[in-house]
Amino acid sequence: MNLLTVDTIEQARKKIRNYTASWIRKTEIIPLDDVINTAGAGIRVLAEDIYAGSDIPGFRRATVDGYAVLAADTAAAGETIPVFLKQTGTVSMGKPAGFSIKSGECAYVPTGGMLPDGADAMVMIEYCEAVAGNIAIYEAAAAGSGMAISGEDRKKGELLLRRGSLVRPQEAGALSAAGIINVPVFFPVKMSIISTGDELVSPDKEPLPGEIRDINTHALKALALRRGYQVLACKVLPDSKEQVETAVREAMISSNLVIISGGSSQGEKDMTAGIIDSAAKPGVFTHGLAVKPGKPTILGWDEESKTLLAGLPGHPVSAMLVFELLLGDINIGTGERGLGTREQGVGNGDWGLGNRVFPVPARLSSNIPGSPGKTVCQPVILSYRENFCYAEPVFGKSGMITTLTRADGYIIIDLNKEGLNRDEQVLVHLF
Repeated sequence: MNLLTVDTIEQARKKIRNYTASWIRKTEIIPLDDVINTAGAGIRVLAEDIYAGSDIPGFRRATVDGYAVLAADTAAAGETIPVFLKQTGTVSMGKPAGFSIKSGECAYVPTGGMLPDGADAMVMIEYCEAVAGNIAIYEAAAAGSGMAISGEDRKKGELLLRRGSLVRPQEAGALSAAGIINVPVFFPVKMSIISTGDELVSPDKEPLPGEIRDINTHALKALALRRGYQVLACKVLPDSKEQVETAVREAMISSNLVIISGGSSQGEKDMTAGIIDSAAKPGVFTHGLAVKPGKPTILGWDEESKTLLAGLPGHPVSAMLVFELLLGDINIGTGERGLGTREQGVGNGDWGLGNRVFPVPARLSSNIPGSPGKTVCQPVILSYRENFCYAEPVFGKSGMITTLTRADGYIIIDLNKEGLNRDEQVLVHLF
């Protein structure tokens, strides 16, 4: 198959969407306690909209430790002239209040306790004092302060979590609050990682002259798990066309996505494009990406097995940034097939997750050169000073992994821009 023209990021994304639209996303029901990092899978994705089966919270409850009052009774209270109320009851945690209060009365309620009938506000205990059998109130309370009403978080029948949302610890907490103990999730996209290079040795070995420790296998696996993939296998192979192609063919049997790290540029031993064309049909659909770093990126598709293949650059920074740009969100599931879109009501555009963190606006702390004709991904460090968030570029070669360890995220310089100026506002995509 003839090599195709270098693609922009958007062109490559569109092609990936078109091919992966044929993926069938199966679902499963798993226990709530197993919903995060289950059996080698990364973060899971909701397969259905989740609705509250009852009001959350289910009763009027105190959000502070103190005294339940009628707000009107405290209107004249102040630091020097308190209002005196008679305490007529105490609420125990986990028990119904079982009584009511009227004007001139108050009741002690711990944080989370049920408010007695008649009370419409709470006064923090720090502003209260027991005096001669009464409670002195030193602060006026507005109606509704220091308390949550029934259904204030979510009312019965309201949408709690949207299909396509990542189930992070906070979503697990929301599911627990709603009494959802069996959670419908998508099966994660299954992937295999094959790192290539005669020079690669295991991280636990001392490299000989000319050898380097394998970085990409471990970095890409960690990145994939964070993005919700299930990593089935990782292999490190020498620059042998036969061995790599055999490994690719084996991985295609069980994997939705096969990553080949290294061997994607134009060097003598760079053979990824040929391997993809040999193992997959129609084969390569993108050979070269108009992005810096990451130009020697190769993408391919096998129609029979419905497998997406990605040849990523061997340099760690390039490999990780390209993974983030092109493959980071494939695992979302907003339907039985393919990727989510804004029209389906989730995320921020075609590549958005139901609860993806949005980019952080910041000002540049220095000028950054662009690369006309290429989209530039520039790692940056975030800092806060003078009431503004600043992005400081982290410069380093794409083979230096510590470049990313010092960065909080990256900015994108459009391929049509010659660069960005100091104090220019940018959006920082967080790692």
